[in-house]
Amino acid sequence: MSGKKGMARYPVEVKLEAVRMFLEEGKTRAEIMKVLGIRSEGRVKMWVWQFRRDRTAFGKPIGRPRKQIGKAESVQEELKRLRMENDLLKKFHAELRKMELAQRNIGSSTTKNKSTK
Repeated sequence: MSGKKGMARYPVEVKLEAVRMFLEEGKTRAEIMKVLGIRSEGRVKMWVWQFRRDRTAFGKPIGRPRKQIGKAESVQEELKRLRMENDLLKKFHAELRKMELAQRNIGSSTTKNKSTK
């Protein structure tokens, strides 16, 4: 659930009714707020603005779609996911190897043989 603590969420039907009352009936935001039990006038103002900008705004889902449990992914999706995971593991392994070599000072020029002087 998103939003701040105590923030009310309104169903699409309430939003559309508020917009309809404002545009068709000419009611004020305060009247709409009282009739529909909305907490702030600013919310009605925002809904009207969104509706004027995009009439399908309230029908669109907000945010990232949820993963559906039990739905098998296609072979192509699984292949893409596995390749991505493989690439990430390769990068992680290379970085880990660099860190291990740096800690052991392997391959650095500071470990010269002292007997060659």
